[in-house]
Amino acid sequence: MEKIKYGDESDMNLKLMIALLRSMQHLRKGEMENISAAGLTISQFGVLEMLYHKGDLRICEIIEKTLSTGGNMTVVVANLVKEGLVLRRKDPDDGRASVLSLSEKGREKMAALFPIHVETLDRLYSPLKMEEKEVLLGLLKKLTGRE
Repeated sequence: MEKIKYGDESDMNLKLMIALLRSMQHLRKGEMENISAAGLTISQFGVLEMLYHKGDLRICEIIEKTLSTGGNMTVVVANLVKEGLVLRRKDPDDGRASVLSLSEKGREKMAALFPIHVETLDRLYSPLKMEEKEVLLGLLKKLTGRE
């Protein structure tokens, strides 16, 4: 069967898309090992990580920063509250909004889990030299219009 060609640039774009998706699958699979072992989903970990590093946040801020949908985040937050990892209180500046913070249990979980997460990322990105990581970061930011 003859390979269908779409032109040099389009063919390269297709190859790039496949390579980026395979890379993300590989990185996400490696990242998920420790997160799953800690009894968390990737979305739950994302919320906990954000609260751990940025402090108390409104749910709308978390949705914006994690690129999640409101419906999905409602379920994620409800489960984190139910598990005692996150505390939810009314925003004193806006009674319609809620502010989330880590509970002591959530802080302890992240204090134990995050160093393992960093080690995992170090391992996953170890094939790249620091200069290559800087170039890759610059290219990815350029691709998303955030350079």
